[in-house]
Amino acid sequence: MRLLVVGGTRFIGKHVVEAALAAGHDVTLVHRNPTDLFPEARHVLADRDGDLSALAEGEWDATVDVCAYLPRQVRSLAAALGGRGGHHVLVSSVSVYADPPGPGGDESSALLPAAGEDVEDVTAETYGSLKVSCELAASEVHGDDVALVRPTYVVGPDDYTGRFPWWVRRLQRGGEVLAPGAPDDPAQVVDVRDLAALVLTLASEGLTGPFNAVRPHVAWSVLLESAAAVAPEGTTLTWVDGEWLVGQGVTARELPLWSEGVADWASAMSPARAEAVGLRHRPMAEIVRDTAAWVTDARLVGGVGLTPEHEAELLDRSRSER
Repeated sequence: MRLLVVGGTRFIGKHVVEAALAAGHDVTLVHRNPTDLFPEARHVLADRDGDLSALAEGEWDATVDVCAYLPRQVRSLAAALGGRGGHHVLVSSVSVYADPPGPGGDESSALLPAAGEDVEDVTAETYGSLKVSCELAASEVHGDDVALVRPTYVVGPDDYTGRFPWWVRRLQRGGEVLAPGAPDDPAQVVDVRDLAALVLTLASEGLTGPFNAVRPHVAWSVLLESAAAVAPEGTTLTWVDGEWLVGQGVTARELPLWSEGVADWASAMSPARAEAVGLRHRPMAEIVRDTAAWVTDARLVGGVGLTPEHEAELLDRSRSER
């Protein structure tokens, strides 16, 4: 298969390219900056927010777009390819869902209203609606020949967001660990390598429609306890009320993957449709181990998570106010 990957040098895109090359596919990457990655692939330097004329030549069996955040980006890519991109796979998000119905919500669940064409800022408030707009734009320009991949929190090696890696590093440090919210709140992740394998299947087999790229959901406590496999003996989780933390001004930036005091049922979507076409889930122990092996440099989680001092202060204050 001749595969075009738009955004193939970071995290999800990087693992899609690795999987494609390992499977013997002919891979072209579109990205902005020169890289030493993947010398066996063809590299096209282009900015999707600017000039895409570098894509004027070439033809592919499938295109995987991992970095579309605005609908105009979807349309400009389609215009540059002029029908030469083959089957289209767009990486979207479970954030498109308006009000998931509880555990087991599937791809037919209601979506958020699409963002207006004038919305250009990608924020926590606009992200989901913009992804809806991207999905609609992809269907508009590619018709039925499109697969929409909706992952939850993506974890594993190369996770530049630092969200799950921060928890791994924090638990490696040991001691008393602040665990936010309710232990039985839903939590859902997907390993980047399992996601990449699904994306490659959708691309190579020409499968269409939406797919929730998620693991079966677990309790929030189970996810943290899985990460605690790397913790030293004597490490403890102290659960602190979510509403109280919100009142202290604590956000999900400081306690990543936490839903800020509200049960997030978008973290309990059904993986059945994706599993039916081949999505598999590696053991959490393997994900934790490989994340720990990757996140050995504190700079990889810079700006994410509570400082030790703030965590200790919150733990002390929460005990005194009980």
